[in-house]
Amino acid sequence: MTFVVTEACIACRYGECVAVCPQNAFHEGPNFVVIDPRACANCGLCEMVCPVQAIRPAADLAQRDWLELNARLAVQWPVAVDTQPLADADAYAFDTAKRERLILQP
Repeated sequence: MTFVVTEACIACRYGECVAVCPQNAFHEGPNFVVIDPRACANCGLCEMVCPVQAIRPAADLAQRDWLELNARLAVQWPVAVDTQPLADADAYAFDTAKRERLILQP
């Protein structure tokens, strides 16, 4: 089982998950992070520290397209190193239906 970043992270990208990941499995995009399912150690630390509960076990995920999106973007985006929250993260933290805000290219 791997973990997957879901819609709640879009426009926030707080970064606590990146800081605790022992495998450097996170990749950072313009306003979202994703987990490389091949690198994920399945430890669950990222899920525990996410302030917006955007990280879920892939096995429990109702929307399988998030797992596919994480895998696809992980090969396109650089490994996340020192991810900081976006300037307006708090304003979007608990918004729903944020998929249209996802920026795929820098």
